[in-house]
Amino acid sequence: MPPRREVTRRAFLKSATVATTTMAAPSFWIPRAFATKTVPGLEPFDYSDVNLHSDLHEKQLRETQTVLMELSEDSLLKPFRQMSGQAAPGDDLGGWYNYDPGELRDDWTGFAPTATFGQWVSALSRMYAISGEQPLREKVLRLNRLYAQTISSEYYARNRFPAYCYDKLVCGLIDSQRLAHDPEAFAILERTTQAALPQLPGHAVVHGTSWRPHRKTEDWNWDESYTLAENLFLAYHYGAGEKYRDLGKQYLYDAYYDKLARGENDMAGRHAYSHVNSLCSAMQAYLTLGSEKHFRAAKNAFDMLQAQSFATGGWGPDELLRKTNSDDLFESLNRTHHSFETPCGTYAHFKLTRYLLRFTRDARYGDSMERVMYNTVLGAKPLQSDGHTFYYSDYNFKGKKFYHGSGWPCCSGTLPQVAADYRLNSYFHYYDSIYVNLYVPSSVRWVRESNQVVLTQKGAYPFESEVQIEIAASKPSTFALNLRIPAWAEGASVSVNGKRVGASVTPQTFVSVRREWKNGDRIELELPLRMRLEPIDARHPQTVALLSGPLVLFAIGEGTPAVTGKELLATRKVAAQKWQATLANGMLDFLPFTAVEEQPYTTYLNPTA
Repeated sequence: MPPRREVTRRAFLKSATVATTTMAAPSFWIPRAFATKTVPGLEPFDYSDVNLHSDLHEKQLRETQTVLMELSEDSLLKPFRQMSGQAAPGDDLGGWYNYDPGELRDDWTGFAPTATFGQWVSALSRMYAISGEQPLREKVLRLNRLYAQTISSEYYARNRFPAYCYDKLVCGLIDSQRLAHDPEAFAILERTTQAALPQLPGHAVVHGTSWRPHRKTEDWNWDESYTLAENLFLAYHYGAGEKYRDLGKQYLYDAYYDKLARGENDMAGRHAYSHVNSLCSAMQAYLTLGSEKHFRAAKNAFDMLQAQSFATGGWGPDELLRKTNSDDLFESLNRTHHSFETPCGTYAHFKLTRYLLRFTRDARYGDSMERVMYNTVLGAKPLQSDGHTFYYSDYNFKGKKFYHGSGWPCCSGTLPQVAADYRLNSYFHYYDSIYVNLYVPSSVRWVRESNQVVLTQKGAYPFESEVQIEIAASKPSTFALNLRIPAWAEGASVSVNGKRVGASVTPQTFVSVRREWKNGDRIELELPLRMRLEPIDARHPQTVALLSGPLVLFAIGEGTPAVTGKELLATRKVAAQKWQATLANGMLDFLPFTAVEEQPYTTYLNPTA
């Protein structure tokens, strides 16, 4: 494959500076004592309550877990030790993870040393919460103890991205305490915070601002302090202390949120992933401070994001957000192969839609989550032990899957977190109701009032139209079962024990079935998978993607074939994950993103009438 021009964080952050002048913990259940000013929200289930039986999802989890467990601990600690002035044995991990005190190199070695460490500790903690496998917890505790020996303000003084790295360390330590039960995690967090604060700006700083005048190169102004508030609020919620609530308030990015809350699009030209991630801080301000302004900002921004999204649910070509009603998305189909920063963008997207779904109960957020899951990250190339990482989804007319050109970029940190978090997105509960948000072969255990209820999903959705749910209950129990009906699912139906329910089944809502459920009850959900065409935007209605249910079907082959709209809509399924259209001059194969491997493809076509 010929070399590609990589538009990585350096290039697109530089362009964002011209245009405009993290990772965070998931939205776990928030103790009600801290949410008294907000509308009570749906609660996700614990990681251990949900079992996934989907090979697609579990394969990604197993692969990422294997890579993380095999990483050398000396290699992981080496840049921490170097930047803190300590002896640093072991081999370099390579790529972005290395420490290089010189100017940024063309091959990106040393771009963000240690940045993914906190994310990997977080992911291992989540994986332990899923499986209870002791080697995972033991690795988390060893890494935390070794890291604690390196804590120094010098680490932050020598760090290109002190806020970015601190944010991820906070995330890892929160998850270590909550999920891996590390009794020392919050003490380590306190020492980390004391070391970091003198080297951070005193508030959220706009990207590109020269707040470190002793640094001469531009890349030292690319830090992301505007994502800090979410994890700081979460540290407060989980018991790290009142100071983290105050720090969360201190780092709220209100210069961004104020305009969004008024309905003004202040997103264009901003770095895509980090500014969507920052909206999760706005949701935490709503949860922690009861701030309706921040809630409005997050909801309005999501609508603006949807208006500039591809049919896959992805957004941010060349890692930049765009103006509403612009031609940027359409023009990107010829201009770039860097269409969506997939693992990082998905991580932020899942968190934001999870927050919004919990506090609005609006099914469209589940629809968006589902579309992004099946059409982007679930089809990512696997993380490699040498740091090769799937970074960009490619929606160019001449598309192909490819690895990022540098080792251990930011997406190598978020992909393992995403793989663990599919469980958090699938089911929610509130008092006497359970919500089924994602249709994935799985089971969920729900204990209420000494009664254990287990829901088990079966079927081949979204490759087949029917979802079956079986109920096992220790005794009969009355509750509401709420099923998400996607916006595209005209003609959907719900049956219980073979009989159609009388409840209205309206697309883009949750249909609620309340009854006394007994052991052995069966629910059949039919979601008709009709072919449809979605234009890239209203100004270019002739440029369309072909969809079946939530799946974008990618046309396999070089170039853009001559095809009519009628031929596309007559596309039929010919195998478990393969569709075929009959054209005037032959056959055209289509695959979902999860089945695309090395084949060239195009996401969008220009059919004739």
